[in-house]
Amino acid sequence: MNDTYHSLFEKLKINNKELPNRYVVAPMTRISAENNGLANKTMEQYYNRYAKGGFGTIITEGVYPDEEFSQGYYHQPGLANEEQMKSWKPIVESVHANGSLIIAQLMHAGSQSQGNPHADHSIAPSAVKPKKDMVPLYGGEGPYPVPAGMSHENMKQVKHGFGQAAKHAKEAGFDGIEIHGANGYLLDEFLTDYMNLREDQYGGATKNRVLFLTEVILHVRKAVGKEFMVGIRISQGKVTDADHRWALGENDAETIFTELGDTSLDFIHVTDASGTQPSFGEGSKSIAEAAKHYSGLPTIANGQLQDPETASSLIKEEKADLVSLATSALQNPDLPHRVLYNKEIKPFDFDSIMLPKANIKEHELEKEIIE
Repeated sequence: MNDTYHSLFEKLKINNKELPNRYVVAPMTRISAENNGLANKTMEQYYNRYAKGGFGTIITEGVYPDEEFSQGYYHQPGLANEEQMKSWKPIVESVHANGSLIIAQLMHAGSQSQGNPHADHSIAPSAVKPKKDMVPLYGGEGPYPVPAGMSHENMKQVKHGFGQAAKHAKEAGFDGIEIHGANGYLLDEFLTDYMNLREDQYGGATKNRVLFLTEVILHVRKAVGKEFMVGIRISQGKVTDADHRWALGENDAETIFTELGDTSLDFIHVTDASGTQPSFGEGSKSIAEAAKHYSGLPTIANGQLQDPETASSLIKEEKADLVSLATSALQNPDLPHRVLYNKEIKPFDFDSIMLPKANIKEHELEKEIIE
């Protein structure tokens, strides 16, 4: 057994949960739920493979929290009602039986919604449509429509939806929830200068644009209590604008992460093209370093961290506390065990897994894994 990368296999306590190791499965859209948002057996097999393969913590794909404007894709799972909550229980129980934790990511799609049977239009901080077109991998086609700018009543409904879904996650047995504040979805749109043109207390200066995120966090915390893990995911890039960067660079990072650190969050999960390189220009911190430094919270880094030497160095140098893997986990659902037993980490085969759509393929579930 390889103990060279022992830092990746150390336990870590967050809130009242002990994470078995530092490996996390990143949230990834798989559009494989039933058409009414119920989780199913295919999803149970999919998530359970990561637990059997040694990932200490699994964060689910983005789950929609309400039956109004939040759903982003057809065949996206939900936690918006009692039936959807119950459908997740077998998945949670199966993952727990194999020794891993599982966290539900709650996601409001905002203007990036491209499949929602509950609404005939989308909402966003302002009436600004996303750059580029919808994503064919997730079932979309053509340009996004212009969303309706949100009223304060809309904002109240969104907070309520996050709170109710968080309660459902807790009732289903999840170990925590992650609020999706990244990748151009609704909460990230509030952070984004060109998407948020509001003239009330939620627009303008960066500190104002973080306000709605902190209100959602507060609402969720009240809904689930102190002893339930609550985190948030943050990025600069978006599904439709991968190259976007915060206008004030690391100064924006300081404002955003300081404000988030002053809430009741338990962790921050950040993602960038590289989890180790400067995120705000030459000589700056990576986004993971910035999140950890300015928030003071445990931080999950994401972005090309499949190489165990790179990942373990990040942990040992205290630039992050955990590492999350996306495409490399899809290709190697047993990656932690491959590291432990000196086995090859296979390169990601995009065509095989992601085409023609990003749904879970039968051959993924049939691959042998190292347990």
